[in-house]
Amino acid sequence: MDKARGVCIFLSTFAACVSSTNAWYTLKDSHPARKDMNIALVIDSIIPTPKYGESERIFWWHSRQLVEAGHKVVVLAREGSSCKHAPVFALQRRKAIAQQLPADVAIVHFFHPPASLWLEGMDRPHLITYFENATKPCQLPANTVFLSASHAARHGGRVYVYPGLDFRDYGEMLTDWPRTYFHFLAEAELPGRSTREAIAIASRAGVPVHIIGSRRFELMPTPRLTLSSHARFHTLMHRQGRNTLINGSRGLIFPVLWHEPFGLPAVESLYLGCPVFGTPFGALPEIICGKTNSHGGEWTGKVDGCFSDFGCLSVRLSELVDAIRNGADTFSSERCHQYVREHFSAQRMTQAYLRLYEQVLDGQPLHPEPIRVEAPTQEKLRLEP
Repeated sequence: MDKARGVCIFLSTFAACVSSTNAWYTLKDSHPARKDMNIALVIDSIIPTPKYGESERIFWWHSRQLVEAGHKVVVLAREGSSCKHAPVFALQRRKAIAQQLPADVAIVHFFHPPASLWLEGMDRPHLITYFENATKPCQLPANTVFLSASHAARHGGRVYVYPGLDFRDYGEMLTDWPRTYFHFLAEAELPGRSTREAIAIASRAGVPVHIIGSRRFELMPTPRLTLSSHARFHTLMHRQGRNTLINGSRGLIFPVLWHEPFGLPAVESLYLGCPVFGTPFGALPEIICGKTNSHGGEWTGKVDGCFSDFGCLSVRLSELVDAIRNGADTFSSERCHQYVREHFSAQRMTQAYLRLYEQVLDGQPLHPEPIRVEAPTQEKLRLEP
């Protein structure tokens, strides 16, 4: 990779690319939203989550925004849940949801695909936010909402809403805080997010990396003993401690080896002033570089790399190492922070969902028919040398 690419000479046209963010549902906004909707939010988890919990935190932020916008919200969640801004009913997993709803609920929003039992006798309009990557052929309901354009396209859908942060949970970016290391959010580790690759990149680049939410020796999900002197480990941290640690980081190392549905750790890191150094799989080129990963309507699955004011993505380990060594300090923390404020707020997310609620309440399905998800390819995503 030449030096210009190594230090990430950024795309000057990026602003034009992101100006159409979530354009699909914006075009559907043809009339003002109903006021004072009665909405039931259903999640098969305990809230608030004691862990990193991406779907749980997105659920929490959305419920809070709905209440603050003047809507009536009831929450169905696992026993042990609590919520100051909305009443909570213990989710009875062996009982139809229709039998658990207050009579005045107008629309139901599921944050996980509901079991068939839950939908028995369902007479209320409803929609589902799909957080997963399908691992086998399946059929998703017509009123399914995905997390990004790429997430939707890979499952044969069109409708998506970008998750948004409630900035009150993060505070302000510390502009005068010294930034002396990199970080990886192991709390968010899923099968396609690997601590091992993040540490390997940091070690190769010769930079310190703080691994948030993990230990040097781990048994799960696979046994791992890390001997690298470049890695420092922090077990499960309180939100404030995690935010402070990220505020001192030069960037997020995020070499995902799956098709990332959205990339909440990347957006959180950007908000706190950290560019992203990772792989171009799933939604990351879309979020970081304004690329949708599609060509002629056919899904290609990945791009080789992209560069923007907000990060550097590549399938080549050597390019990521070069970008971290030579380009990390060329990014503007303030610009990363402002980008998230403008495009990934919880308020923006909730406004988008309210438009979809309107469409469903008007009897218009989000997709014209149930979505048939084909068998996913068995390709193994990997970093090249």
